[in-house]
Amino acid sequence: MPDPIATAVASQTAQSLTSQAGHAIAEVTRRIQHKFRDKPADLAILTAAQGESASPDQTAELARALDRAIAEDPAFGRDISTPWEQSGNLAITANGDGMVNVVYGKDDKVVQLRDLHGDLTIN
Repeated sequence: MPDPIATAVASQTAQSLTSQAGHAIAEVTRRIQHKFRDKPADLAILTAAQGESASPDQTAELARALDRAIAEDPAFGRDISTPWEQSGNLAITANGDGMVNVVYGKDDKVVQLRDLHGDLTIN
């Protein structure tokens, strides 16, 4: 679970999905900050991962820090998973002709297609 949570916290992508997701990420971030308050190195990892120029490596480092914290304190894992799960981020679905495209991370380009007929060239 920490990978999608770390990615959402680092990139704050969930804030663009729904207001409920944005509130969930804010709450998860607050809980992580509280957990890391006495661990300056882990708090620095969180801060770096949330920076505008954060790299995928920094997000992965945050995921590792969360994994360590959860291994030490499994209740913490449940504590940060609960608002994430309640926000609906794990169960985003489309009905009928609807489409859903959820991208975790910081991608330069994302392409979503539906009902493509013929050739496609992407450069």
